[in-house]
Amino acid sequence: MNTSFSPGTLLLKKKDVASLLTMADALQAVEKAFVLKAEGKTIMPAKIYLDLPQYHGDFRAMPAYVDGGAGMKWVSVFPENTQKYGLPSVMGIIIYCDPHNSYPLAIMDGTYLTTIRTGAAGGVAVKHLARKNSSTVGMVGAGRQARSQLSAIKHVLPSLKEVKVYDQHADGAGKFAEEMRDELGISICVVKSVAEAADADIIVTTTFATEPVVLKKHVKPGTHINAIGADAPGKQELEDSLVASARIIVDDIEQASHSGEINVPLSKGTIKQSDIYCTLGEVAAGMKKGRQSESEITLFDSTGLAIQDIICARLVYEKAKSRAGGLTSFDFFY
Repeated sequence: MNTSFSPGTLLLKKKDVASLLTMADALQAVEKAFVLKAEGKTIMPAKIYLDLPQYHGDFRAMPAYVDGGAGMKWVSVFPENTQKYGLPSVMGIIIYCDPHNSYPLAIMDGTYLTTIRTGAAGGVAVKHLARKNSSTVGMVGAGRQARSQLSAIKHVLPSLKEVKVYDQHADGAGKFAEEMRDELGISICVVKSVAEAADADIIVTTTFATEPVVLKKHVKPGTHINAIGADAPGKQELEDSLVASARIIVDDIEQASHSGEINVPLSKGTIKQSDIYCTLGEVAAGMKKGRQSESEITLFDSTGLAIQDIICARLVYEKAKSRAGGLTSFDFFY
């Protein structure tokens, strides 16, 4: 038996992760994670919440095994961070381990990775659920996650021509439009209401709302919605009747029922568990048909899965290993 096993632990900062994980990479990896989950080839215990209402935030522990990689993300959601402290509202650290012996192969920034993999999940949903000729996107919310969502959508939707963005902070919407217009080379305009933004082929919501901001009357037939913001009990961005009228596809049924966009309508009895059509992984794997008609409203309820983090962390680690020069490595237990 080899008792001197010590490969070293890579310490990967945000700039390292950003240089190693592209949106194209994340889209491919996240879709694979969804498919493997649908095929029963992943292990993902329930997300554990450490709620700290006295500090207006919470921590989440997210362990998983997928595609030969194991690890855990320790992530926080503190909505007031940006205004109070100049910090991201979502911050995370990922511990990526060798499943053969549990050695920590890497400790890496999870903040950037979370943003990219969540955007990629939205991109996978648009790929499989939006109408193929969709050309307009309405963004409700203009923060970091909105940027990632739009970047992913641009990758999977060649027909995208126009983006409308609304945010309760007009300056934030203006900055979003300016930066993303330059980055993506498409028409992006700021609108003055949610209703204006929601008049689109695809709607993306990325707010911290606990009361509906997008109403059923705002949404036209054939629209696809990526509901991203609701990630804890009590959070809700869409009107109950809108959710009830849509074909509901979730990333994970248990997690979405507890803390996703459907958690409030379920708790109120507006919808039932049987109203959840399927998971996105089942659609991506070809087990279920996604959109059934050009006129139906489809809804992807994204809560964020640990398998998305770990499959992306594995990709980052493998790339980092191949160019370890300049990256910090240390013997974790010595």
